[in-house]
Amino acid sequence: MSALDDARDRFLALHASFAASRQSEPGWLARLRADALDAFREQGLPHTRLEEWRHTNVTPLAKVPLALATSPARAVARDDLEHHAFPVFACSVYVFVNGRFAPDLSAAQRLNCGTTVESLSELLRTDPERLAPRLGRDVELKRHPFAALATAFLDDGACVRVPRGAGAEQPIHLVFVSAAGADGEPLLSHPRVLIETAAGSRLTLIQDHVAVGTSPGFSNCVTEVEVGADAQVDLVLVQREPDYRFHVSNLAVTQERDSRFAAHTFCFGGAIVRNDVGVRLLGEGAECRLDGLFVAGGRQLVDNHTFVDHAVPRCTSRETYKGIVGGQARGVFRGRILVRPDAQKTSAQQSNANLLLGVGAEVDTKPQLEILADDVKCSHGSSVGQLDPDAFFYLRSRGLSEEVARDLLTRGFAQEILRALPQPALSDALDDALQQRLRLAHAGGLA
Repeated sequence: MSALDDARDRFLALHASFAASRQSEPGWLARLRADALDAFREQGLPHTRLEEWRHTNVTPLAKVPLALATSPARAVARDDLEHHAFPVFACSVYVFVNGRFAPDLSAAQRLNCGTTVESLSELLRTDPERLAPRLGRDVELKRHPFAALATAFLDDGACVRVPRGAGAEQPIHLVFVSAAGADGEPLLSHPRVLIETAAGSRLTLIQDHVAVGTSPGFSNCVTEVEVGADAQVDLVLVQREPDYRFHVSNLAVTQERDSRFAAHTFCFGGAIVRNDVGVRLLGEGAECRLDGLFVAGGRQLVDNHTFVDHAVPRCTSRETYKGIVGGQARGVFRGRILVRPDAQKTSAQQSNANLLLGVGAEVDTKPQLEILADDVKCSHGSSVGQLDPDAFFYLRSRGLSEEVARDLLTRGFAQEILRALPQPALSDALDDALQQRLRLAHAGGLA
């Protein structure tokens, strides 16, 4: 039996005990979990013979003897979070430990205009029918085995709702903390986020993934976003777990008429990281922006897969992903844009640029356009290269050290992504995180 098959069977065995404690759940939730489990059982863990996973071997993840994170988890103190804090922690902060809401660690301010952040487990206990029409609706279980696994274990997470015409004045910050078991046992957790924004609403939300302790573990995340007509959502996804952890995320977004959605994805850690982003533009005039930046070194693998579905006319999408890769690390980008036959007047652009810091670094990039309409403006492109030697020589000739010159050029490469963030304070905070990663490069940890 292969490691992937063995891991599949272990996950199925974990689910058997998980399901035994949930006999009284609503029928729709039981069916959702059962459908998800069937989808995962049929697919198993993905292997490199699959085109979508050709460059991402998850065997190292499969070999980790993961247990299911259950409450109570390893104690996490405020001091643990202070180590990860940056200025945007001044906004409303909701903390989740191993996917479960931790109110004693949260510092939520009062949100105006009816905006709410609630625990999914509490809603499933007190008012499950509110979630029935929406939860799990847009996750493609038969295409994403890890999302199917997460849905089969659906238990807790965050539910964010913004009513018609409302908007929080400050960003909402969701902090997902991964921790080991009581004896350092590596754990499997399934953070979940459901975001619903009604017509004319506004939301800026930071989804931040960190970890405490020194044990390996696996965070398997699903985020669902519904952007109502004329609503605007800025979603900042930050993954900064240690390099010995595994992280998989699936983001599923639907947009209605004249809505605006932006996802800003930052990856600064993890042994194997896989991000799947899917956006469906379902209403005319919708605009989508997908930005991404990752820094990888050592033997890390960071894989970004995006899919933008232009289903109706007169929609716009802009996509810019950048990677900085050193050591023996590997970066992967596969972006697909689909323009359906009726989606005339579509405007779509996609760009992927990658910077190699070492001779052992590698990037596989494959931007794709599938155009089935004839009145469109679409383009895509990718590049893989090293620091500009002329620019590097110029900075060195002006008295800058080799380290400072490399740092300036590398940070300059990333500025396009940082400047696109919705708030300057957030851009400054993530620039600091970028500098910390690059210092590892100069010290030999990445390059």
